[in-house]
Amino acid sequence: MYDDLRVAVDAVFPSVRADLETLVRIPSISAPGFDTEQLHAAAEVVKALLEGVGASTRLIDIDGSHSAVLGEIAAPPGAPTVLLYAHYDVQPAGNDADWDSPPFEPVERDGRLYGRGASDDKSGIATHLGALRAHAALVEQGGRPPVGVKVFVEGEEEIGSPNIERFFEVYREQLAADVIVIADSEHWRLGQPALTTSLRGLVDCVVEVRTLKAGVHSGQFGGVVPDALTSMSRLLATLHDDAGRPAVTGLLSGDWDPLDLTEHQLRSDAGSVDGLELIGEGTLTGRMWRQPSVAVLAIDAPRVSEAINQIVPVARAKVSMRLAPGQDPSAALEALERHLLSHAPWGAHVTVDPGTGLAAPFELEAVGPAYDAFRTAYRESWGRDSVEIGIGGAIPFVAALSELYPEATILLTGVGEPTSRIHGPDESQDLEELRRNCLAEAIVLRLLAE
Repeated sequence: MYDDLRVAVDAVFPSVRADLETLVRIPSISAPGFDTEQLHAAAEVVKALLEGVGASTRLIDIDGSHSAVLGEIAAPPGAPTVLLYAHYDVQPAGNDADWDSPPFEPVERDGRLYGRGASDDKSGIATHLGALRAHAALVEQGGRPPVGVKVFVEGEEEIGSPNIERFFEVYREQLAADVIVIADSEHWRLGQPALTTSLRGLVDCVVEVRTLKAGVHSGQFGGVVPDALTSMSRLLATLHDDAGRPAVTGLLSGDWDPLDLTEHQLRSDAGSVDGLELIGEGTLTGRMWRQPSVAVLAIDAPRVSEAINQIVPVARAKVSMRLAPGQDPSAALEALERHLLSHAPWGAHVTVDPGTGLAAPFELEAVGPAYDAFRTAYRESWGRDSVEIGIGGAIPFVAALSELYPEATILLTGVGEPTSRIHGPDESQDLEELRRNCLAEAIVLRLLAE
């Protein structure tokens, strides 16, 4: 039924892959301390690529923000308009020695393209380019998509999209659409497409534990004065009960259809060490998508190589807490702060510095023509029905978009899957999945016009 689009996607896919490789080579890291010129370079490349598919494109800025790219192809008379979202910024690569190939030099191995951002989320940009380029190749429909298309590509998602709500407020009319497709989620697994209908929220804080005004001799005072690292360890241990469930009071929790996820599959996807016990209770999917979780992301303390015989006077740690749908993030952050302050070990002084970003959890109702279009398109492209999933991560601005555009249908899509290792070393994108995703999105644009 969509043979013309299949042929068109196959024809343009080599250029789509080349564009993805170009984007991966740009170390567009948005974390503080990295070269912001690389972010601007990535924005300029995205702008040029969108202009190449017929979009009227410009860079837009808000005071203090990294540039976002806004492209538009006007809607034919009577046709709806679709907003396609992705982000060009990436996480830091970490230690290059942990990668099998340089993180910013794309390399194909066994049908996967390796490199930081190859999946999260430069594959989202590539998907949009592939769908638009396929329609541009169809002369019989005038070389343009049959719907209006707006493309919004930002450069701050990996730092929590701190300015995106201001972008949508300032450019509210320019970004308005009937359907909003956020290409920043994932599929259930390799060869199994999915629509994301549930997002966890996120809060975090930095906790400091102090036991001394300054370090003192560990032999002279050891056994009487507790060190800050041991005190911090005891404090952090109170964040979970014996089953590994969050021990912070006042948190909402739920469950989810287990789908067909097994412990063996989850352990393989996560790369867990042999013998590791899984924590929490309930279905595996419920624990990842509908229950809160607490993780210690970092600790500031002397390095082992710098250790001296001294009682450590102070230690700091960053604590991150994921929130179940329905949870108020401000109330959750207050609960986390109360817990840390009330569990100070041995009278140590504990202070809590709340993080600046609160990400609200969100649920999407997967009904309506746009969802039907994606289900049909996934079936055509993969030859099997899609499933509905949640994701344990947060996309902070989804709730804000639903308030700004209450009449729009919002969908969360993606192209990566659990073996893509996003945010980790050897991040990769399966190229066949990317090709199928380009075809699916091209079909969606046609179905929405019809």
